[in-house]
Amino acid sequence: MSASAGTGVFMLSLMSIPICYLFNSLIYSNSAEAFFFAGCTTVLILAISARFMLKKKAPVDPLFYVYAVNAFLSVVNLIVGLEQDNIIDGFVTFYLREADPHVNTAHGHMISYWDGCVHYLMYLLMIAAITWGDSYRAIGLYWVGSFLMRAMVYILGNAVGKYGTHVGPLFILHILYISLSVWACFRILTQPSTRDVELTDIEEAQRTGLLHRHLDLVFIIYLIPALAFCVFRGLVVLDCSSKWCQDYTQQYEPYLKDPSAYPKVQMLVSMLYFGPYYIITLYGLLVPGCEWMPDLTLVHSGALAQAQFSHIGASLHTRTPFSYRVPVDSQPVFLLVNVLYTLVPQVLCYRCCTQPAFFLKTTPEKKGE
Repeated sequence: MSASAGTGVFMLSLMSIPICYLFNSLIYSNSAEAFFFAGCTTVLILAISARFMLKKKAPVDPLFYVYAVNAFLSVVNLIVGLEQDNIIDGFVTFYLREADPHVNTAHGHMISYWDGCVHYLMYLLMIAAITWGDSYRAIGLYWVGSFLMRAMVYILGNAVGKYGTHVGPLFILHILYISLSVWACFRILTQPSTRDVELTDIEEAQRTGLLHRHLDLVFIIYLIPALAFCVFRGLVVLDCSSKWCQDYTQQYEPYLKDPSAYPKVQMLVSMLYFGPYYIITLYGLLVPGCEWMPDLTLVHSGALAQAQFSHIGASLHTRTPFSYRVPVDSQPVFLLVNVLYTLVPQVLCYRCCTQPAFFLKTTPEKKGE
């Protein structure tokens, strides 16, 4: 397959810039229904354009088309974020005025940037891999974790937060977009894993004791306080009466009490899913042959990166009411703890994916080879 398909998708995603400007100018003074029909027209135009660009050698992988649509929407989200920050103007003014109020929160602001930058890059990388016939499972699993975390927190936060009664037709369209992406997540999870490691390397790695695997020892030491921190913040958002929880909220992370409910939902999701993950990962680092470790760390690191980016950014953002922002004196400690909490799992993921020998099984078939 030639590179023309991937290049066509890249150019198609950039068409969102003039299209947003054009439709904002056409329907600025109209209703949300006009915006809906204009959006449908835009999608139709893009579908026709994509068909002409891909008609020679259309990819057979259906996820190619899902990522193509998502890449287009990611650029739109980047435009939304830039216009919210007054860096640009006149591209999505009508949308920001008529959209559900969730979009204009600090959390919605941060996920616009995450979608427009990080997700967009991952879509382009996966599209390039499909175009050239390469495997994109690793990037796909990282995206699965990132997207599922974003979707869960955003939907549940919208439902239980102070904007729960302001759900409109645009939110329904957002649910359709999420449903399509969740289907893509399941497609990635069912893809077979391809790891080519020599049997001698597997046996040598599994003979090495923990005290001689210094990096793994560091990860084990990290996972214990990470588990405690994860559970602690979950208790904070559950209104634990402990003085430690109350002092932490007042001095370091008052954003956890923000009425938008996004931080509360995010900490609960983290406690319910990341907590068990840390325990399972401790087991995987101690016991050889846990083949699920590389995949699990990819999903978790993607989810944690998205969650922490949104949480750190929203905690400091000017769209968050001043009383819920991190106090200036506490910002160094807040940033140090949260950045370390974010970066160490990324290093753990890199270690598991680049040196997976310890986590692979030595089967009789491999010994026969």
